[in-house]
Amino acid sequence: MPNKIKALFLDRDGTVIKEKPGVYLCDPKKVELYKNTKSAFKLFKKLGYTIFIVSNQSGIGRGYFTEKEVKKVHERLLSLLKPYEVKEIVFCPHAPSENCPCRKPAPAMGLKLIKKYNVDKDNSFVIGDKKSDTDFAKNLNMRSILVLTANGRAQQKKYSSDLKDIKICRDLLGAAKYIQREGLK
Repeated sequence: MPNKIKALFLDRDGTVIKEKPGVYLCDPKKVELYKNTKSAFKLFKKLGYTIFIVSNQSGIGRGYFTEKEVKKVHERLLSLLKPYEVKEIVFCPHAPSENCPCRKPAPAMGLKLIKKYNVDKDNSFVIGDKKSDTDFAKNLNMRSILVLTANGRAQQKKYSSDLKDIKICRDLLGAAKYIQREGLK
């Protein structure tokens, strides 16, 4: 079996790219990285992490847009991130009412990536701006970081007691610097 890899499971909207809470992104022209996203990706690369994007895209299940439109958004995102690489983008297309096993915080998307790429969970993180991301990490038995971009501040206030053991960072670059300070293997 190949060596285990250190991985980051990043939420897409509100973590890597700007999100207006409550607005569903389906137009590739509206994809906008946070100003520190590329700096974070540069540091993640330097630290030897493989990056995955794991996202709920319930707008498909709600009928707001199609899977094809989501893939166009992802093409635009990947082009904006160059020269940095995302190993794979996975997403749940279902509406919350469908109770599917792949919608975060359910672990199915993460478990598939862990198995497919031989991810070392002890040296990997989930990073996102919602409690569902921290719960996703818990369901995978991984560490998580809540970023205060997009929904992060509201989630921190709403779920403060549930998040007391979660590392909280200003943004993705803050999360990268925290991981660097941790000095993981």
